[in-house]
Amino acid sequence: MAEPVKAILALGGNLGKRRKTIRSALKALALTPGIKGVLCSPLVESVALTEAGTDETKPNYLNGVVRIETTLKPKELLNEIRRIETEHGRIRLERWGSRTLDIDIITYGNEIKVGKELTLPHPRASERAFVLVPWSLLEPDAVLPGYGSVKELAEPIKDQVWLVR
Repeated sequence: MAEPVKAILALGGNLGKRRKTIRSALKALALTPGIKGVLCSPLVESVALTEAGTDETKPNYLNGVVRIETTLKPKELLNEIRRIETEHGRIRLERWGSRTLDIDIITYGNEIKVGKELTLPHPRASERAFVLVPWSLLEPDAVLPGYGSVKELAEPIKDQVWLVR
C-alpha cells in the first residue's frame, strides 16, 4: 500500500444551497476509499469569476480549502472528485460557468507536473484569493510549490473575499 500524500483541494459553488452542498461534499470525500484526514478551512465568499473577469450579476461563490491525506494517485483522485461533483449536481456546460460544486486539486504533495487533464499545482491557484485566503487560515505556514508562502501570496488580494460565519 502506498504512503499517504497530503493534498490540498479547493471547493466551492454558487448555485443551490451552497453551505449544505459543501458539507455533503466533505462527507463524500471522507467516505471515499483512499482518502482520510479531511480538514476544511473557514469558508469565504466572493464575487463570481468568469473567463471575462468578475461578474456581480451572477450569484456569489462560497469557497473553502480542504487538506486531505490520500493513497490515491493524482488521476484517481481527480476521478473521485469528478464523481463527487456529478453526485452534487455539477453539470459542465460552460467553462467557468455557475455551478453547484467545483472541486480542484491545488497541490498533491510537492508534485509539479503539467498535463492535459491535470496540472500540479493548480495553474491559477497563486492568483486566487478564494483559494489562498482560506488556505492561509487553515495552514498559516503553507507553501504553494513553485510560488512560495501562501500567506504572503494571499496578503495583497485578501480583500477580494470575505469570511463567512
